[in-house]
Amino acid sequence: MFVLPEGLPLELTPFAFLVGKWEGTGVISYRVNPEDEAPLEREFKQRIEFDHDGSNALTYVSSAELTGENASTLPSEIGYWRLARPAQESDHGPGFIIGTGEAHLKTHEDLETLRNAEGGFDISVSTLHPGGVAELYKGKIKGARIDLASAHGIAFEGAKTYRHSTRLYGLVEGALLWVWEIALPGGELIPHASARLERVE
Repeated sequence: MFVLPEGLPLELTPFAFLVGKWEGTGVISYRVNPEDEAPLEREFKQRIEFDHDGSNALTYVSSAELTGENASTLPSEIGYWRLARPAQESDHGPGFIIGTGEAHLKTHEDLETLRNAEGGFDISVSTLHPGGVAELYKGKIKGARIDLASAHGIAFEGAKTYRHSTRLYGLVEGALLWVWEIALPGGELIPHASARLERVE
């Protein structure tokens, strides 16, 4: 039986199934050169943690490394996942400015008013990569399925970037499965990585 994580803010209950630590393995696939016929494929292991600090955003931390011969660390990711809604006076920010007034979301009935036409919730995800790239994703969560598509990104000069990205997450028989597709500059979306993770905490 699923138990709601302790202290989880009402606004984050649609993400409840994600909260915790996950570990598993997956495969990355990419072409070193655009003219290559077959992509290079490598196996990796990954650890993801979704947590919360009482605010209206879920924190996300991912670390991964190649396995087998020539094992090496892969780029990590950190980010925030939240429901997509207009900022309220009660929300903190920008910076350390303290929000004022009462929050609009106080009951499950209030939360239900945020459902989209498909019966799920619109969400936004911000992700930061160590290579100097920050991404903003727009997406939807419905039940235990999450669909994301990059909406905007910014990078330091000289950073390696791609044109577009989509990600799909889903809970299947207790495991967290995800798929990542990317489109390099001038290219179309192609599969890039996927993994199956099991809850460890």
